[in-house]
Amino acid sequence: MRTTRSGKSLVAALVMTVTAAGCGGGGGDTPTSPSPAPGGSTTGGASSAATITIGADGRVNPASVTITQGGRVTFVNGHNRAHDMSSDPHPSHEECPEINQVGFLQPGQSGTTGNMTTLRTCGFHDHNAPGDAGLQGRITIVAAQ
Repeated sequence: MRTTRSGKSLVAALVMTVTAAGCGGGGGDTPTSPSPAPGGSTTGGASSAATITIGADGRVNPASVTITQGGRVTFVNGHNRAHDMSSDPHPSHEECPEINQVGFLQPGQSGTTGNMTTLRTCGFHDHNAPGDAGLQGRITIVAAQ
């Protein structure tokens, strides 16, 4: 059987598509796993990634997520002002330093925590509004099953 140049290109494109699909595609730093439902975790247990959105009302949603050990949480700023997401307690931010990697988010920006490897529950808040309960929440890290 003779293979044409366009046939080889088609096979190469197919191999690349299958490889990308098997690896999860994109390869970026932002986790693409489903976000936990309000209340803590995705159906069937904790996920390795979660997303917390600061809504147009200036409140985090969900305020509490559960991820598996080694997972990450992405914060998305959908509010019309900047937020500086940090670990509790204020002002030392030492409870879960991985949260501090999110940092300062302009409207429309997102930031992701470092890998959260220690089993624990971490509080977070907006450094510039530490007393605003609408910008406070918890991330619980559990062992993968």
